[in-house]
Amino acid sequence: MLLSLVLHTYSMRYLLPGVVLLGTAPTYVLAWGVWRLLSAFLPGRFYHAVDDRLYCVYQSMVLFFFENYSGVQVLLYGDLPKNKENIIYLANHQSTVDWIVADIVAIRQNALGHVRYVLKDGLKWLPLYGCYFSQHGGIYVKRSAKFNEKEMRNKLQSYVNTGTPMYLVIFPEGTRYNPGQTKALSASQAFAAQKGLAVLKHVLTPRIKATYVAFDSMKNYLDAIYDVTVVYEGKDDGAQRKESPSMTEFLCKECPKIHIHIDRIDKKDVPEKEEYMRRWLHERFEIKDKMLIEFYDSPDPERRNKFPGKSVNSKLSIKKTLPSVLILSGLTAGMLMTETGRKLYVNTWIYGTLLGCLWVSIKA
Repeated sequence: MLLSLVLHTYSMRYLLPGVVLLGTAPTYVLAWGVWRLLSAFLPGRFYHAVDDRLYCVYQSMVLFFFENYSGVQVLLYGDLPKNKENIIYLANHQSTVDWIVADIVAIRQNALGHVRYVLKDGLKWLPLYGCYFSQHGGIYVKRSAKFNEKEMRNKLQSYVNTGTPMYLVIFPEGTRYNPGQTKALSASQAFAAQKGLAVLKHVLTPRIKATYVAFDSMKNYLDAIYDVTVVYEGKDDGAQRKESPSMTEFLCKECPKIHIHIDRIDKKDVPEKEEYMRRWLHERFEIKDKMLIEFYDSPDPERRNKFPGKSVNSKLSIKKTLPSVLILSGLTAGMLMTETGRKLYVNTWIYGTLLGCLWVSIKA
């Protein structure tokens, strides 16, 4: 009985982060909304400077739960410049936690507020967040023939024109890799074989469009591309790769380690023409695949469960994250202590969601 209670309590570890992260969302959106109104007649760079600071506060709270609270060990390999840069972040996609990993890397360069995502179009309907991500600089894209290249170029060019710091996160595979979904993997491998490209085992065949448009639109503004390869250690039994942890599983400590390999590629080493970049991107994913094969399948046990080269155990100081938790939680608690505050809180959830959905539908 006692053991069952302990196990049940342990499995509910995600409740506190969920309550705090979702519960503080209206407070954050209200603060952002006030600034959006105040900055309406100011140059765009002023809006983005403060918005990036606000975003850093919220995402620091996210990292408090996903790093400090979860106790995950972060192992970094390869190149991670200490100074912030204007970059495109390209990574393999396997879990909903992948978005958090981009934050994990960015905060170690003091660039957390500058993180912006290329997101699949359906996420724009998320309550409160869907509209805000777009306002922060996120770009919603549709797949294949529905991809709106002109809209993406215009948005990126507007950020270049205002000198907005850029940490653009793209997952070129377009969908999450899951070793249990053999149909998706087989289709990806068949497509690569049909195009005369190397067949990949631990990643899907990357799509070029978003990466090419992003690089072509900002090539004179960017410093580099970060080629990032991620492994979540914990659920695999050593004999076979398993599905990566979800956010709730991650918060329940089902992933004791994250291995993050970063390869910094100077922009001058990236081909500019789309057909050459397609081949280059696939070659980058071939390198990822070889590292992942070595990680999971190497016959030498000394080379398994790690990336090539020296790793750095990177611990995030709680001083960088806890203040954000206290600020946003305190403001939310203060709002909920009065009747007027509670009405404002509820109305923000309801009308903020409705207005956000209306806005993204008009912009669609």
